[in-house]
Amino acid sequence: MARIGILGGSGLYQMDGLVDVREQVVDTPFGAPSDALVLGTLDGVELAFLPRHGKGHRLSPSEVPYRANIHALKQVGCEWVISVSAVGSLRGDIAPGHVVTVDQFIDRTRGRQGTFFGDGIVAHVSFGDPVCDALRGYLYEASVEAGATVHNGGTYVCIEGPTFSTRAESNLFRAWGCDVVGMTNLPEARLAREAELSYATLAMSTDFDCWHRGHDEVSVESVIAVIQANVSLAKQILKGAVRRIAAHKGDAPYANALQYAVITQPDAMRADTRERLALLLDKYQE
Repeated sequence: MARIGILGGSGLYQMDGLVDVREQVVDTPFGAPSDALVLGTLDGVELAFLPRHGKGHRLSPSEVPYRANIHALKQVGCEWVISVSAVGSLRGDIAPGHVVTVDQFIDRTRGRQGTFFGDGIVAHVSFGDPVCDALRGYLYEASVEAGATVHNGGTYVCIEGPTFSTRAESNLFRAWGCDVVGMTNLPEARLAREAELSYATLAMSTDFDCWHRGHDEVSVESVIAVIQANVSLAKQILKGAVRRIAAHKGDAPYANALQYAVITQPDAMRADTRERLALLLDKYQE
């Protein structure tokens, strides 16, 4: 069973160094994930890799099937999930090419399916600290080891996209104290918590968002150029992080995040919803 899941963001569509590689098409109660999962072993550690936007980057941020993606990783046995994400910088000291190990999120998306629950079963997971601090620490250490310029902690504001921010929005996010802006980590992080997966983000800065008048406005062309330079670094960091996760003692930190979150009484649950959530609930309602 795969233990570590990697969600590849823009530019990261495959993992180098995997052996015993095989693709697995996974069906979930929430539909098909973005693509087939690529399963393999990296330095003796089982991984499941999923390109968030699909091979060839077919899915916009609003079209990504977030529930199916997280559920698919859970189905193949993942306990940890690393989200590799391209972001725009909202700070002068976070330059293109820098890495941020994010520790907070602000959600500015709209209309995305943000929970596995509803339809007769209610759960409220704790989300005050939305990132697994142990995993974030492993990513930070691996970034330093890889020679990256890394910022330890930061707030990621997630916008709907697919357009980049207006200048007014970019300045508003800066006034809020946000550090980077992206389009994909919510509801992804929230769903990972509901699925009891320890989740953290490796945010790769590709540009200064449009607040910075001393630089060109954000364009796909400029972003792609930095992404391509970042991909090799991201793979080095992931390799170091995987080694550290493999040495972790005990369960992943959020392995029991649902233990006290479900408020609906078992005899009041809708049968079809209970069946759809079996992977998440069975351990507590045997």
